Order: sequence, then C-alpha cells, then structure tokens
Amino acid sequence: MAKKKTVSKNDIITNYMGYVLEHDQNPKSVYAFAKANNFDEAKFYEHFASFEAIEKGIFEAFFVNSLEALDNNEDYNIFDARNKLLSFYYTFFENLTANRSYVTHVLDKYKSDLKGLKMLSGLKQHFTAYIGALGIQMLEIKQEQIEKIQDKALKESAWLQLLLTMKFWLDDTSASFEKTDIFIEKSVNTTFDVLDIAPLKSVLDLGKFLFKEKFQMN
Repeated sequence: MAKKKTVSKNDIITNYMGYVLEHDQNPKSVYAFAKANNFDEAKFYEHFASFEAIEKGIFEAFFVNSLEALDNNEDYNIFDARNKLLSFYYTFFENLTANRSYVTHVLDKYKSDLKGLKMLSGLKQHFTAYIGALGIQMLEIKQEQIEKIQDKALKESAWLQLLLTMKFWLDDTSASFEKTDIFIEKSVNTTFDVLDIAPLKSVLDLGKFLFKEKFQMN
C-alpha cells in the first residue's frame, strides 16, 4: 500500500482545480478526492470544511499571492495609492490569466451577476480591506457618521469596479488580453481623477479666505 502524502493547503487547491477541469464537475466526496490524490481525508479538513470552502479559498489565494508578490517589490512600496492599485490589478489579473481555464469554468455562467457570488465573498473581504489600507485621500468632513458612509461607499464602489473588470476579462478575446490591460488603466485612472479632491479643497480654501476677508473688511 502506497504511503499517504503530506499535503499543504496549496496542494489541495491545485489538486481540486485539476480535478474540476479534468472531470468537468466537483469530486463526489472528500473521501474519494483524498483517495484519488493519495492523502488522508483528515488532512483536507485541516484546511477546508467543504468543497465550497475550497472554491472560496481559491479566489482568496489569487489575492494573497498577488499581494505577496507586490510586497516583495521595492518599487511598489513607494508608489502612491493610484499606482499601487494599478499594480495590484495587473498582478491579480496575471494570476487569473495563469488559471484562466479554471476561473472561466466556475465563473462564466455567473458573469452577468458576480456581485452576490459566495465563492467571491472571501476575495471581497480581502480586497475591501486592501482598499481601506491604501490611504486614498477623501474629503475631510469631520463628522464620524458621514466619514463611515464615505469609507463604505469607497470600498463598495472599488469592489464593483473589480467585478466589472473581471467580467470584461472573462469576455476579452484580444491577444494576451491586452484590452483588459487598457480597461484597467483607463478605469483606475478615471476613478482616481474623480476622487481627486485637490481642486475641490482649493475652491473650499478660497471660499474660506474670501469669507474671512469679507468679515474683516466689514
């Protein structure tokens, strides 16, 4: 009898993705899946509670692997928020492209409504936390409740933008998915241009100055 293998979380993910692509369906049971890949069933449950949890974990792994690659890049660490987000997008979609057969297999039928998909819920948690940590400059309102609403709106809009980009990528038939790269550049830059509060702050500062001067002159 062959000795059972020691498997890591990534090993299980890789085996699962391979099985789904080869058989065009999920494994029948965790027992059968573990037996086919020569590891103890208990090892599976050390990392995942179910196949649904693996599907969720796969998209989380795409995020984590992308961010780890970026964190090891010295240039990335000195980028501003705009260029950090652009770098994340390019790296994340490189990871998706490297696993396109699996991603299209599981997402293609849902691409018209990715928003509520459970398998993307872990990715959303990671991504919105990342957006919150980027330090994207917003208008200072100094009203806690409004600032919380503003922060939530930023994270939700960023998440919807990522989903829209994923849908575009799923439909992209251009060589090397170059149209997706163009879409990423234009959409991220447009978002930051809209969020650019420097002109608005200048107008507000001018207004404050004129208001102050008017009262002093009177």
